[in-house]
Amino acid sequence: MTAPSPVIPVPPADLPGTLGELRAAGHRYRSVKQELRDNLLARLRSGADRFPGIVGYDDTVLPEVERALLAGHDMVLLGERGQGKTRLIRSLVGLLDEWTPVLAGSVLNEHPLHPITPASRALVAEAGDDLPVGWLHRSMRYGEKLATPDTSVGDLIGDVDPIRIAQGRTLGDPETIHFGLVPRTNRGVFAVNELPDLAERIQVALLNVLEERDIQVRGYQLRLPLDLFLVASANPEDYTNRGRIITPLKDRFGAEIRTHYPLDLDLELDLIRQEADLVAEVPEHVLEVLARFARAVRESPSVDPRSGVSARFAIAAAETVAAAALRRAGLLAAGSATDGVRPEAPVARVGDAVSVTSTLRGKVEFESGEEGREIEILGHLLRTATAETFRARLAGLDLSGFTALVDDDRVIETGELVGSAELLRQVGTVPGLAKVLDRLGLGDAPSPEQAAAGVEFVLEGLHLTRRLGKDVTDSGRTRYGGRG
Repeated sequence: MTAPSPVIPVPPADLPGTLGELRAAGHRYRSVKQELRDNLLARLRSGADRFPGIVGYDDTVLPEVERALLAGHDMVLLGERGQGKTRLIRSLVGLLDEWTPVLAGSVLNEHPLHPITPASRALVAEAGDDLPVGWLHRSMRYGEKLATPDTSVGDLIGDVDPIRIAQGRTLGDPETIHFGLVPRTNRGVFAVNELPDLAERIQVALLNVLEERDIQVRGYQLRLPLDLFLVASANPEDYTNRGRIITPLKDRFGAEIRTHYPLDLDLELDLIRQEADLVAEVPEHVLEVLARFARAVRESPSVDPRSGVSARFAIAAAETVAAAALRRAGLLAAGSATDGVRPEAPVARVGDAVSVTSTLRGKVEFESGEEGREIEILGHLLRTATAETFRARLAGLDLSGFTALVDDDRVIETGELVGSAELLRQVGTVPGLAKVLDRLGLGDAPSPEQAAAGVEFVLEGLHLTRRLGKDVTDSGRTRYGGRG
């Protein structure tokens, strides 16, 4: 399995087309590890971004990865699910040369100046400087295999092709072999995801690839000096218990690097902003609630810490909240069309986050004693995250104008299908609203939908800090009133 590439890049026309032209251009052969080292050093010296799109690892994981690359060490990344291990592995391809010469038709991507099979060496000797040269883009120099129990040695290394035997070739002829994924990624980066899930007898097949750089198929050895950078990922729990990396294979990896979840709230927010595909506007204070929620779930004693809570949890939560806002706008559009009212723009509110407690509980592994309480636990953690965000964002503001809204047994109704115009009509002019919206980053001239999102956040925060009462009606509307 290789990373998908929607379009195979076309080499520039000015690249050398023959072996003679390649030599005349001064091209020299470098191993993959030399290539990675040289290009990483060039980016370090220029200050360019070495790993685009990787968030939260600048001071922890990436320095270790860079040291491994500079040392020429194959590496294994250990970390719980959703820590960006695969994203980091795939980003290594960006450190390869954009284009590299290959022998045309070689299944092993052999370099014209460094052929490794007998047939290719004979071809180079026969054609000389007239040998045609092909060019391979770096995006095509990445191979990846998800380790599954049914993975075979043939999948990874190769097997004898019976059709070629039937054509008259002998078993000792390398041409009889159908090469597997690892040798086909020669002169590139090959990744094994979830390595401990690979059967131990299959892991043995990788031993020579990592150290001696040769392969063995069906009882005879091929002395192929494979040029690879091998990297694997593993969950630490699997690494020690459910599955394991066999000791000789662990010993052959030069670097073992631990990954982690975002260390602080700002990094969690950066990750959500970068990765979430939002179909509606989600204000910053709502994103912060979701980021705090994800961190609270991760730290909860009711959640199995060995499983972890993926970064995808917060990303999916943001996308779900945006979808709830889009649904509200769609449902309210029918009424606005007949009433001649401006259509509702989709802007998420804090109340939309309630839906994630049921839709995302499958992403969390709870401790065995918490069975049946999953939604209750997530709901409590969401309320805690909302209260923390309320205090962090609006501390020190005079919110008496909002508490005065429910004097004399008045109530303010909001909810999933309450439009912004209806909510703002109930609220009217509130002293201090402008300062609240400014603190929430909604600007000097927020839209009605943004203002409604700010008002609902304040009402919910005042309820969670025991300054307002709250009741949910049978129709799903939320009513905020006095504490009495």
